Amino acid sequence: MEADEIIRILNQDFIREIEATLIYVRNAFIIQKCDPGRVTEAIAVDEMRHMNWLAELIVKRGGKPSMEHKELDFGGDDLYGQLKKQVALETETIEIYKQQIESIDDAEVVGVLKHILDEEKRHRKEFRTRLDKISR
Repeated sequence: MEADEIIRILNQDFIREIEATLIYVRNAFIIQKCDPGRVTEAIAVDEMRHMNWLAELIVKRGGKPSMEHKELDFGGDDLYGQLKKQVALETETIEIYKQQIESIDDAEVVGVLKHILDEEKRHRKEFRTRLDKISR
């Protein structure tokens, strides 16, 4: 895979991490001061760290991180909707990273993506655990 294609893929990942960070930070602000709010805030910090790792890979390969993102869906203003959205975001991201790990032939990139993938799986579990405690 050419460097330009890797940069393009990493920029898509970077944007996805920006979007997750923004969604989680906003939701953490409006979730009542409780366990799900604290967990959402902590995971937002993890997503920012993922952005940093991806940006370093992009720049190292001669690219520039893209700061553009689509309109955000926060999952509504209630805890159930927010957690459901956050589980969905993590699930989508997990599948994308799995596919990329299989198709990218850059060992450094794959190593970083595997590390991020492990954290995304933990995030999904954390959100899902809290979602399961809410009766709907």
